[in-house]
Amino acid sequence: MNTLKGVTVLGSTGSIGVSTLDVIARHPERFKVAALTANTQADRLFEQCQRMHPVHAVMLDESAGMKLREMVSVAGLETEVTSGAAALEDVVTNSATDIVMAAIVGAAGLLPTLAAVRAGKRVLLANKEPLVVAGNLFIREARRSGAELLPIDSEHNAIFQCMPAGYMPGKNHAAVRRILLTCSGGPFRTARPQDLVAVTPEQACAHPNWVMGRKISVDSATLMNKGLELIEACRLFDCTPDHVQILIHPQSVVHSMVEYKDGSVLAQLGNPDMRTPIAHALAWPERIESGVESLDLFEVAQLDFEPPDLGRFPCLALARDAALAGGTAPAILNAANEVAVDAFLDHRIRFTDISCVIEHTLSNVGLNDDNDLEAVLADDAAARTSASSFVAGSNYKAAREF
Repeated sequence: MNTLKGVTVLGSTGSIGVSTLDVIARHPERFKVAALTANTQADRLFEQCQRMHPVHAVMLDESAGMKLREMVSVAGLETEVTSGAAALEDVVTNSATDIVMAAIVGAAGLLPTLAAVRAGKRVLLANKEPLVVAGNLFIREARRSGAELLPIDSEHNAIFQCMPAGYMPGKNHAAVRRILLTCSGGPFRTARPQDLVAVTPEQACAHPNWVMGRKISVDSATLMNKGLELIEACRLFDCTPDHVQILIHPQSVVHSMVEYKDGSVLAQLGNPDMRTPIAHALAWPERIESGVESLDLFEVAQLDFEPPDLGRFPCLALARDAALAGGTAPAILNAANEVAVDAFLDHRIRFTDISCVIEHTLSNVGLNDDNDLEAVLADDAAARTSASSFVAGSNYKAAREF
C-alpha cells in the first residue's frame, strides 16, 4: 500500500503546472495536492482549487490573493489562502509537502525553490533559473539536506534517464564521455539572419513542437533556452561546457543522449509531451502512466540532426561564454535575458536586439563568486538595472517605433 505523497506546485497555472495536475489526477492513490501557487491568475487558481482541493493556495500578488480568498470563501472550500513571497516558502517547507514542482518562470522561483531544497524535499526542477543563477549553492544545499533534485526539462530528464541505475544529479559519473543535448531549433531554424529583425512576438511564440508560455517560447526562438540548459546540464551532471554538445533535432523525438567511454550512446525518445518527464520524476524510481500516447516510429520515419548556427543564434554563444566564465556570469546572463525578452514582448526592442542587451550587460556588470546567495542576488539586480537602462537608451528609439 503506497502512502499518499503531498505535492506542492509552484506556478500551477502555467503549462508545466497544468500538466503536473493532469498527471496527479490520474493517480489519486499515490498523490494529493498540498498546495497550489500562482502570481496573479486568481480565477484560474480558483478553478484548480475547486478541482484539486489543495490544503493551501498562495498568490504572490497581494491583491490577487484577496480576490482568491473571497472566491474560496464564497464557494465554501476548505483551502487556506495566503499571499506574498514568504507564503511561498511556508508551503514548500511544511510537513504536508513531500514533493515540490518548481515551475515558476524566471528568477522569482529562486527563493522558494531554495527553501524546498534546504527543507530536504524532493524538488522537481522545471524552471532553469535556480541552477543557472545559483547552481553551486543549490547542489551544496541539496547534499547537506538530503534533498532530491530531479530535472523536469525534457532534455535533462532524458539525460537523467540515460544515466546508470542509482545515479543522482549533482555528481560526475566517470563512465560518461559526453552529453548530447538536443533542441528543435525553434520557429526560425531555417530563417535567414537578416529576416529576424522584423520578427514579431506572435511569430516568436509560435513554437513548432511544444506548447509553452510566452517567455520560454521566445527563449526557444533565440536558442537562449538551450544556452540556459547547457549551464543547467553542467550543474546537474557536474561537467564542463566542453563535455556538452548541442544538436538541433527538428522532430523533437530524441530528447537527449549520453555517450559513454566505451562508445555506447544511450538516447531517450518519446512524443513531445511534458507529462512524460513529470510522471517520471513524480514516481521515480518507479514508472507510472502519464497520459502520453505511444511513440509511433513508423510515423516519425526519420530523425535528423544538425549543428546550431551561432550566427543565427548569438544568444547560444553568449550562454556558452557565461558558462565558461563561471561565477555570477550565468546569473547576469539570465537577468539580462529576462529584461530583454520582456522588452521584446512589449514591442520595445526588436527580436535581434535581445542578444545585444545581453552582451552589453555581460560586459558592464562585474563578476563575483556564486557560492554566496547575497552576491548572486546583488549581481542579478545590477544586471537588471544595467539591461533596463540600455533598453531605455537612445539606441532603441527606432525599435520602439514599430
